[in-house]
Amino acid sequence: MKISARNVLKGTVVSIDKGATTAHVKIEISPGQIVTASITNESVDSLKLVTGGPAYAVIKSSDVMVAVD
Repeated sequence: MKISARNVLKGTVVSIDKGATTAHVKIEISPGQIVTASITNESVDSLKLVTGGPAYAVIKSSDVMVAVD
């Protein structure tokens, strides 16, 4: 796989929660560290994602926001 995004995190799918059109896919990238992605149900099926299977969280963003209380 070649991709231009600089942040590619390898992990394991820990859950897939499908809604009407969108799914929330949780990927554990290290013990206790979870990244959640919102993707279409069609993408879940096309990528053949399954709980316990390998996946990459690919993060591409031009902005990073910082907040404090």
